[in-house]
Amino acid sequence: MKRRITLTCLLTALAFMAPGVTPQAVDAQQATELRIATVAPEGSPWMRVFRAWDQELRQRTNNQLGLTFYAGGSQGQEPDYIDKMQAGQLDGAAVTSTGLGQIVRPVLVLSAPGVIVSYPQLDRARRRMARRFSQQFQSNGYELLGWGDVGKSRIFSTHRIEQPSDLRQRRPWAPRTDAVFSEFLSVVGANPRRLGIPEVIGALSQGTVDTVPASALAAVSLQWHTRLRFFTKDNSGVLIGATILKKDRFDSLPDDQRTALSETAERAHRLLQRAIRREDDRSLRVIQRRLTEVDGSAYEAQWREAAETTRNRLAGRLYPQALLDAVIRAAGEE
Repeated sequence: MKRRITLTCLLTALAFMAPGVTPQAVDAQQATELRIATVAPEGSPWMRVFRAWDQELRQRTNNQLGLTFYAGGSQGQEPDYIDKMQAGQLDGAAVTSTGLGQIVRPVLVLSAPGVIVSYPQLDRARRRMARRFSQQFQSNGYELLGWGDVGKSRIFSTHRIEQPSDLRQRRPWAPRTDAVFSEFLSVVGANPRRLGIPEVIGALSQGTVDTVPASALAAVSLQWHTRLRFFTKDNSGVLIGATILKKDRFDSLPDDQRTALSETAERAHRLLQRAIRREDDRSLRVIQRRLTEVDGSAYEAQWREAAETTRNRLAGRLYPQALLDAVIRAAGEE
C-alpha cells in the first residue's frame, strides 16, 4: 500500500514536470491583475471597451495578465486615484484632464480655451506632442497607455447662457483640482462651486449648482441632463482623457506581458476614441430633444476674447508659452 501511494505521488510530480503541462493551480498563483479605477459608470462606452480590452489581454497572455476595473467612482475621485497609486493601492487609472494635470501639468495645454474645438485638431496636436508628453509622464513615474476622449465640451445650465457675463449670475461647477475652467470663470467674473464628479448630480438637484461644463455624452451618462434645461449650440473645446499605469508596475512585468499590454492598449484606445466620438454625437441628439439650444454667436467676440485671455494667463503657470504656440500651430494645420 505504501509503495502504491509513493508511486502515485511520483507519477503526479512527473506529470507536472512534463513539457507543455501547466497545472491550473500554478496559473492562478502566477496570474497578475492590474487594478485600474475610473469614474466612468458601468454600461458606458468607456467600460464596454475596457471590458473588451481585458478579455483580449487575458487571451493574449493565456490568463497570466488581466485588468480589474473599478468603475463608477467606486475608488473615489480622480485625485484619490493619484493618491492610491502612489500608496500602491491602485496600479492605474483612466482619468480626464483633471487627473492628468495633477501628474503632468503641461498636458492641460490641450484644454486651453479656444485652441482645439474639433477632433482633427485634437488628433494633430496629440500626434505632434506624443513623444514629449509620454516622456513627461515617464519622468513622473507613469506609463501613458493610451489617449481617450470625453466628447466635445459645452455649457449646460438651468438658465440661458448667451454671453460670458451671464455666468456671473450662475452657480457653475468645476472639479476640485480644475485649473482651466476655473481660470476662465475668473476672467469673466464668476466663481466656481468645486465638487467631485459624483457630487454634481446631488448639487444640481439641490440647486447649489446650476451650470456645468461637459460633453453631451458625459451629461447623459451621468444623468446630469435630467436636471438641466439649456445647452450651448457651439462647443468650446474637446475634453480629453487617458489611461495611465504606474511605471514601476509596468516595468515589473515580463517582456512578453509588457508587449501584450502595450499592443492591446493601443488597439483599445483607438476603438475607444471612435466609440466615444460616435456616442457623443448620439448623446447630443438626445440632448437636442430634451433641452433648449442656446446660440451665443452674437457674442462670439466676447467668448473669443475671454478664451484668449484665459489661455494667456495660464501660459507660464500650467504650460510653457512655447508649448501653447506649438499646439496652436498644430491645431491650425490642415
